[in-house]
Amino acid sequence: MGIDVFIGHPWLALLPAAFFAALFVASRRHLAAAAAALWLIYAVYEYGMHRRWLCSGECNIRVDLLLLYPILLLTSAAAATVAVRAVVRRRGA
Repeated sequence: MGIDVFIGHPWLALLPAAFFAALFVASRRHLAAAAAALWLIYAVYEYGMHRRWLCSGECNIRVDLLLLYPILLLTSAAAATVAVRAVVRRRGA
């Protein structure tokens, strides 16, 4: 079970969106807000693909994910690092 779980269950992409939104509230780092927005946009996009609104019926070959997954993963990793460091600094001060 990897990131491809979002293909079958696109609503699950709202969980990372909520997580990064909470990180933004706690850290006030805009990168966390950007990650939350990207995950929200991806959730809507994946739901449209799941419902076959955004594809012509041949949705089995998803070349778009070769671009989307690295962007989501890199942004998420950077946002989590920056936001958690900010929260730790704030609590230590």
